[in-house]
Amino acid sequence: MTTALLPEGLRDRLPPQAEAAAAILRAALDAIRAHGYERVAPPLAEYEESLVGRLKSGTARDLLRVVDPLSQRTLALRPDITTQVGRIAATRLAHRPRPLRLSYGGPVVKLRASQLRPEREMTQIGAELIGSDSAAAAAEIVALAVEALAAAGAKSITVDLTLPDLVDTLAAGPLPLGAAEAQRIRELLDAKDAGALAAAGATAYLPLVEAAGPFPQAIERLRAFDSTGALASRLSALEAVAARLDGIATVTLDPTERHGFEYQSWLGFSLFAEGLTGEVGRGGAYTILHEDGREEPAIGFSIYPDPLLDLIADDQPARRLFLPLGHDREAAAALRAQGWITVAALDESSQPAGCTHVLAGREPRVI
Repeated sequence: MTTALLPEGLRDRLPPQAEAAAAILRAALDAIRAHGYERVAPPLAEYEESLVGRLKSGTARDLLRVVDPLSQRTLALRPDITTQVGRIAATRLAHRPRPLRLSYGGPVVKLRASQLRPEREMTQIGAELIGSDSAAAAAEIVALAVEALAAAGAKSITVDLTLPDLVDTLAAGPLPLGAAEAQRIRELLDAKDAGALAAAGATAYLPLVEAAGPFPQAIERLRAFDSTGALASRLSALEAVAARLDGIATVTLDPTERHGFEYQSWLGFSLFAEGLTGEVGRGGAYTILHEDGREEPAIGFSIYPDPLLDLIADDQPARRLFLPLGHDREAAAALRAQGWITVAALDESSQPAGCTHVLAGREPRVI
């Protein structure tokens, strides 16, 4: 029937995926909360103007818009929660001491899906450290992103670091470029097009194409390239971040990667996990625009855990206990406290469908 169809990119979540989604959200947010990040819960829709401009991002193109019948103003479903957290930090929590640590988790809706991700509705989980984008803040955030992703069930996590403002820094210093030329060089470096760089007369930037790969080797190539010391503080900060990840994640470096990091400043990073195609999260340093025009530094990350659902759902242990008529209610309550899921019989015809055990006296017995 056509009434059962859903819009493209939207879907129902059935058992066991729905249960797995709730478990992922809970586990990741618990891991983030343990580090002092307080949860906020912005609304699913806001006035359109509230969702653009706060983080200098290009999210306006992702907005799914509707007209509010009450105010007759344009509303938009959020495509990203980070912008909303920026609004909250700059307005309702502007009086709170910095650094301000906030976390969030909930659905976002995109206007269009990507080729890699056909879903238009996704879960976004994240944390923002507002008031600082120092090396120490970066190390905390990147390590927290790895911990939250691991708590959600990801295995063998890789963090790919990048320097979104690298060309701007070099163009304003040791390797001068005009604004239009710098934009062209950024695009060529992002595409790793060494031939076009040479043809454009930007041979001085060519070593950056090779300064990518496993972190120890890549950072050495960058240090060798930085003969003037223009990047010294950034490289030291990258080393501090990598040191914090030692033993918990594989670290790579791609200093010229810009795709998806349009509003990040000195640091960006992508998160990858074993068994998943494409990145499962990203983050970096940015600034929040206040009402008075002041820009406040911040750093954070977002995880999009939906690709984990199938892996996690398959790993969930089945402990469903059938409770026959007249069962011991105290025993059943005690077993629920231990993590058992109980399904009680309603009448004599009730069957233990989907259950793995039945309560026999006070103990579970395998069916």
